[in-house]
Formats: sequence, C-alpha cells, structure tokens
Amino acid sequence: MDSRPKVLFLNRSYWPDVEATGQLLTELCESLQLTFDVSVVAGQPNQIRDATGGTSWQEEPVRNGVRIHRIAHAQFSKSRMLLKALNYVSFVRATRRFLRSCEAPDVVVFETDPFLLPFEAQRLQRRTGCRMVGYLQDIYPDVAVAMGKVPDNWMIRRLRKSLFSIYRSCDRMVVLSEDMKRLLVSGGVDGDKVDIVPNWADPEVVRPLEQSQFRINNGLEEKFVVMYSGNLGLTQRLEEFLLAAELLHDLPRVVFVFVGQGSQRESLVSLVRQKNLTNVRFFDYQPKSELAQSLNAADLHLVPLTRELSQCLMPSKLYGILAAGRPYLTNAPADSELARLTGEYQVGINVKPGSPKAIADGIRRAANNASGISDMGKNARKLALSEFTREKSAEKFRAVLKTALIRH
Repeated sequence: MDSRPKVLFLNRSYWPDVEATGQLLTELCESLQLTFDVSVVAGQPNQIRDATGGTSWQEEPVRNGVRIHRIAHAQFSKSRMLLKALNYVSFVRATRRFLRSCEAPDVVVFETDPFLLPFEAQRLQRRTGCRMVGYLQDIYPDVAVAMGKVPDNWMIRRLRKSLFSIYRSCDRMVVLSEDMKRLLVSGGVDGDKVDIVPNWADPEVVRPLEQSQFRINNGLEEKFVVMYSGNLGLTQRLEEFLLAAELLHDLPRVVFVFVGQGSQRESLVSLVRQKNLTNVRFFDYQPKSELAQSLNAADLHLVPLTRELSQCLMPSKLYGILAAGRPYLTNAPADSELARLTGEYQVGINVKPGSPKAIADGIRRAANNASGISDMGKNARKLALSEFTREKSAEKFRAVLKTALIRH
C-alpha cells in the first residue's frame, strides 16, 4: 500500500500545454512525486509543440509518476474575451463535478488558472477535511485590475474579499516574491504561513552560448542588441522603450529587438513607422527549442515592471535571462524585489520608472561598457545556478507541503 501523502493540484494548464504555468507545474509535480502521491486536475491543452513523443496525450493518464485527471471543457477561440471566459467557466464547472466524487487527498493545491479554482478547492476541503495550499503565480483580482482588464468596481472588490477570505483560510500560501507576500499580508493573510518559492529556468536547456544563431541569421553580429522577449501587451508600457530608441538615434550600433506577440504589437509597429525609427525590429515568438539562441542574441535584455504589477507577480522572463547569462535593464520601482535583486547581485541595471530618458541613458552607458556588461552576465548565470533552479524550488515546495500536513 502506498504510504505517501496524496497531493492533488488544480490548474487548467499542464503537459503537453506549452503555456509557462503549465510547463512549470509539470516540472514541479514530477519533482515532487518521489515524496508524494501526486495527481493533477488539468484541462485541454491550448497549444502543443512536439511534447507527446508519439503517444496521444489523451491516452496517457500517468506521466513520469504523476496521475493526470484530464477534464473535458469548452475550447472556444481565445480571440474574444467572452469566449475565453466561457472556456474558464466550463473548466471550473467540470472540475467541480470531478471533485464532488473524487478520492480525498491529504492536500489540495490550487493555482489561479482560472482564478475561480480557489472556490472549488475550498469546497473539496469542506467535503473531505483535507489541507489546502494556495500557489499563486499572480494574485487575483489585483493583477487583472493592474493590467486594466477589469475596473476596480464594487463587484471586483467583492470578488477580492471572497478570494482573500480563502487565502486567509489556507494552511499555507505560496507566492513568488516578497512583494507578493506583502500584498497578501496587507489583505489579512498571516505572514507566518506565506512561503516564497520562486520560478526557475532549466540551466541545461538555457545556457550561455559562444555565438547565437539567431543573431547571425538576422544580421545582428555588429550590433549592440537591446531585446524585449515576451508578451507585447498594454501593461508593459513598451512605448517608453520606443521613445528611448528615438533618443538613441545617434548610436546606429544600438538596435532594439522585440520578440513576441500581443495586443499592443500593431500599435508599437505603428509608432515605429510614425517616428521613422530605423533602430527597432520585430520578430515572432521563437520555438522553445530555439529559446537559448534568441536569449543569447541580446547584449542587454529589457524587463519592464510597473509598481502596480510588482505587487502581483514576478516577471517569468527573468529566469531565462539569468540562465542564459545575460544582463538586463529594468525600470522596476526602487523598493521592489526585482530592483533589489538587480542591485544586490549586480546582474543588471536599474533605472527610474516612467522615464524614456533614464532608459536611454542606461542603455548608452551599457553600450560603452563591454567589461561591465560581461561581468553582469557572469553574475546572472551564477545567480541562476545558485538560486533559481527546479531542484531548489521543488525542495522549498516539498517543505511547504510537509508543513501543511502537520496537524495543529
């Protein structure tokens, strides 16, 4: 008889989905399964790249020691908010039906994809008496308000009150940063039961390269490449970086490279045309297998972070940049964890938020300081290996679960 404690995770995205939260959860669960009997309630993948190895994922209920309970739900196009919401509601309703009759776990761990999952975890806890852990990649509904997706009206405040009530009732809460912990504590969650477990990147897959094929293929060898890689959305305020590019027109060696897609891509391209910027280029997302090549193409990465978002999340792009051994520039608030980490470990450049001139000045200094850039890159790789690996984060999460299992 299996004596390992039973741990059930709830999250729509899981293998073979390529979304970041699903990939991270897959790696975490597979790292925990030697200590715990791990299972996952997951939805249909949004996008699959290669991942099945010839086996249909629908026919693989157990993968690398983790049992997957695959829930059928609506999969309308994500291009419209209403259809996306229907997908989420459909998954939550299907999850509720499954949890009504599933075997009682010792611990249920909810994420927030979608953000209604904490309510389903609470129902399971009340039915079975299991322990409950919240694992927040971002904090709802605060992150949706900060991103401008929803207004801060009475309905959202009521939702926040309900969600934070569940957060307060959890045996443990897991977040990614000190900023996120402070936000939970300000909402009444006991700080003694909030644990920080950062995300990670695989340092064997993403590692420093002597030369980048992406850089060579796109004629960037002689350039000082300033790269933003990720979602081109409203909240990153990427227009500030284009205004910085305009201020750097006198340095033809400096080129801004934007890799990704998002709601603001067309408006950013339009701004480049309007200002006739010749030092800005756009590329589509690169395949995961080419991530190390694209990340290594940058001399300096950009990691934007507004004050509002700094309390709700930690930029996931940070860990790949560190693993690649590349430095970055951030305009995160001076009192944020990202700014502290940047300065303390000398892995990048902090500049004043909201100032294209500060961004331009920081890039100008970096472009004229090859040795400093090289040192920051070496520090970045060292930090990735010492603090932000899958093994280190899994060990922290293992300790969280063991603590949650202790009956008080």
